[in-house]
Amino acid sequence: MGPHPAVAAIRLAVRRTLHDLLAELAGAGTPGTSSPLASPSAPSAPSSSASPAALPAGRPEPSGRPAPSAPGAPLVLAACSGGADSVALASALAFEAPKLGIRAGGVTVDHRLQQGSGKRAEEVAARLRELGLDPVETVAVDVGRSGGPEAAARDARYAALDSVADRYGARAVLLGHTRDDQAETVLLGLARGSGIRSLSGMAAVSGRDGRYRRPFLRLDRQTARTACLAQSLPVWDDPHNSDPSYTRSRLRHEGLPALEKSLGKGVIEALARTAQLSRDDADALDVWADDAERSVRSAPDGGTDGGHGEGDPAGGLDVAKLAVLPPAIRRRVLRRAAIAAGSPAGSLFARHVEEMDRLVTDWHGQGALNLPGRVEVRRRCGNLVIGRCDETAAEH
Repeated sequence: MGPHPAVAAIRLAVRRTLHDLLAELAGAGTPGTSSPLASPSAPSAPSSSASPAALPAGRPEPSGRPAPSAPGAPLVLAACSGGADSVALASALAFEAPKLGIRAGGVTVDHRLQQGSGKRAEEVAARLRELGLDPVETVAVDVGRSGGPEAAARDARYAALDSVADRYGARAVLLGHTRDDQAETVLLGLARGSGIRSLSGMAAVSGRDGRYRRPFLRLDRQTARTACLAQSLPVWDDPHNSDPSYTRSRLRHEGLPALEKSLGKGVIEALARTAQLSRDDADALDVWADDAERSVRSAPDGGTDGGHGEGDPAGGLDVAKLAVLPPAIRRRVLRRAAIAAGSPAGSLFARHVEEMDRLVTDWHGQGALNLPGRVEVRRRCGNLVIGRCDETAAEH
């Protein structure tokens, strides 16, 4: 008798992610990863852990301490808040990683936004150690206010995860985002009137050098919770997740249920599928925009640089060539140019890009356009010149 179906599902998802990581490391010639890899669907290699059939029903399967890893064995961390999604993730990592020669660790972030958060973080860390994860670290952060409470907490959390991963040399950090989280992210992007990249939701692999991995994007939230129940793993339900003052919480408890009531079941699956389709389209448009950006770059003397992208950025972008590009490509080129000039990506909104676009498609003598980050855009001699306000002012 095998493990509970929910437990099997989370383990398979994590196993596939670890296999992908090992394949990437082997392809890059990383020491300790040159052995052939079995298919994720193949039977797992024997483990020192007890067989599920040998355990009484309803009892958690002990992961045991991982056997000593070979020198240079890659380290993978599970980011765990103590909620069902991340606890299920940590348990699956503890079970699967030793069988693949991977060191498994964990990290929990104390946002210090609730009374007693430090004690809860230590409890989560203790549970991670009980699962057999090592190293395990607790990091307390200061959450700012930039971008709103949810965005500020997210920024602080990722900064802490990056710091821990860098310190330990971790090859990857696993995150417990589920299909439900993906659906919420798509709806939030839609409500903000964002473009197709925002509608593509969260990527399965993201961050510097593909650091962040999300194995559960095809699993629903209930599967993770059921897996914890089947293994008798205690979980903590963050009250912020049900606090209506948070946009995502209102969407989770009011918005999505209302959509399912009106449109029927399957809304979450459809939104997650939309995310993947949007990501595929956005990736293709980005490749197209790469080529287009090189072709419209002007040399400082006002001529083109031959499409090689080697001209001085001070030469700007050729308006005539921009004008014939499809709008989706042109706006990507403009947004990239603004960010390259120093405009913060998180503060550069669709309305800013639209105003830049008007300098190309609806020109009637407008003056310079000011963007976040003290970046200025002006039309001059058939080019769009984009740079810091002090730099463009020095040219006149």
